[in-house]
Amino acid sequence: MQKPALRKVIAGAMILAVTALATAGCGAQGQKKTAAKDAAAPATSAKIKLNVGYLPTPGDVLFFVAKDKGFFDQEGLDVEMFQFTNSGEGLNAIKSGKLDTGAFGTAAPQTFIAKGTPFVVIAGMQSEGHGIVAKPENVDRFRTPQGFVGQRIATVRMSTGDAVWRYGLSQAGIDWKSQVTIMELDSPAAVIEAIKKGAADAGNVWAPFSEMAEQQGLKVADWSSSYMPGHVCCRVVAMDETLKAKRDAFVRFDKALIRAYDFYTRNQDETVNILANYVKIDKELLEKSTYSGHIHSIPDPDKKRFTAFWEAMKQDGYIQSDLDISRFIEPAIYKEALEQLRAAEPGNATYSRLEAEYKVNNL
Repeated sequence: MQKPALRKVIAGAMILAVTALATAGCGAQGQKKTAAKDAAAPATSAKIKLNVGYLPTPGDVLFFVAKDKGFFDQEGLDVEMFQFTNSGEGLNAIKSGKLDTGAFGTAAPQTFIAKGTPFVVIAGMQSEGHGIVAKPENVDRFRTPQGFVGQRIATVRMSTGDAVWRYGLSQAGIDWKSQVTIMELDSPAAVIEAIKKGAADAGNVWAPFSEMAEQQGLKVADWSSSYMPGHVCCRVVAMDETLKAKRDAFVRFDKALIRAYDFYTRNQDETVNILANYVKIDKELLEKSTYSGHIHSIPDPDKKRFTAFWEAMKQDGYIQSDLDISRFIEPAIYKEALEQLRAAEPGNATYSRLEAEYKVNNL
């Protein structure tokens, strides 16, 4: 479960100072379900240990469901979960070998890759889900990119919403480096406080902080999907050498995430109850942020949108690199996991839909 204490162990290995935060049958039918479950489990009883990092947000819901519903265990994995406050911390833990994998944004791992860290994407976790918040009297100003000119905007560096917002400004002909005062803070909670106190005019946050901001009297002016529709967010990444050494474990890992997605789409109330063990906010807010339609939790690695994000960040000047980003995403692991589940449960409509989406998103 949660291991905040790990932060102390890995603090010395951290390079970045990006901090503070960040789902029974009976008779013949029952026998069919049991057989499918047995077929989904690995043949060996030996469990493979994986240390997994997460952020306490609805965006990592598939981790939480897979853990609490026993999907990791059923796939032959001994998964230990470690909480981090932001993507930079988590990625440094993966880079240093303290973690095997985790889901920490898209802008953040791509920034690391651009600087030489061989992270490889093996699955998806979240898409969209970032919002621009401001005081009610100022919110209309920030519904268009032009409203940010000359304003003080608080953000968390390397958060996906930050990168998408800057890209949106550039696309509107605004030079965010000179025309906007950008305040890079430690966490979305700090962003909210800066706006409330008048130190910032607006800010970038992610779910559930967008909903928490509204609870505290602020308003959401716009969503990241307005700047880049369908953009990917948290990707599940591992170091290249770790992936090569534990490839079978990551296939099992993706199977558990796919099963968690199937559960998350069909069991909303129980998913929210599971989330509440990891994201300590009011359940009503938690349900709103998870199932509002502004955030999407999908295990597909989505190579096409991941690549498009890279090109957008290069065009925007957010990253500088001549690397071929397609070498840093490995959708075949997800494909193998999905094929195994499809073979075990050919009648599962969720798996059938994911298979069709995979062909669109990755081939």
